[in-house]
Amino acid sequence: MTEKNKNIIAFSFVLVGIVFVALGVWRGEIESVLRKAVNICLECIGIG
Repeated sequence: MTEKNKNIIAFSFVLVGIVFVALGVWRGEIESVLRKAVNICLECIGIG
């Protein structure tokens, strides 16, 4: 596999990631993800 092919594949994965993040923001899932992250952190610490 050439260096050019590796760069194209890496760029494709980055682009797909950006698209998925944009779709999540567009659907309003930021609050849901943040709430879940806070709950997981609080459970790990033992406060929640």
